[in-house]
Amino acid sequence: MRRRPAIGSPFTVLLLVCSFALTGYVGVRLLVGDWFGVSLWFVGAALLHDLVLLPLYTVADRAVVTVFQAAGHRDLVGYARVPAALSGLLLLVWFPLISGQMADRDRSVTGLCGDRFLARWLLITAVLFGGSALLLVLRLRRAAKQRPPAVH
Repeated sequence: MRRRPAIGSPFTVLLLVCSFALTGYVGVRLLVGDWFGVSLWFVGAALLHDLVLLPLYTVADRAVVTVFQAAGHRDLVGYARVPAALSGLLLLVWFPLISGQMADRDRSVTGLCGDRFLARWLLITAVLFGGSALLLVLRLRRAAKQRPPAVH
């Protein structure tokens, strides 16, 4: 009996080969213009993430888990993780605008004043956490209604 290799189906292999080909093409196109700047950006981003950001959000996550665990509700950690992750992702993508570093250049393109982005990001973050808190309260209220009454 002949054994099949553990690399997956032919479709999976074809998909991986196409993915690597596309990635190689994009890499070559990126490096044509300013290969040193692009390489420096990738290395810097990896180092910034691995040496600074990863320890920061790991400590923050551990603190949130500890608080929920102390309250006896470790299963509710997602109500803090999801809005924090979405807010962090928005900050990461829009950081140059939120920090005001590119306000003048983008004002000519968007027609918007650059100082509004920080306030809007803070508002979106507040709405995300407020919505998550509302869902948490509704879940706890529903769980309290489903509990049998205590015998006195």
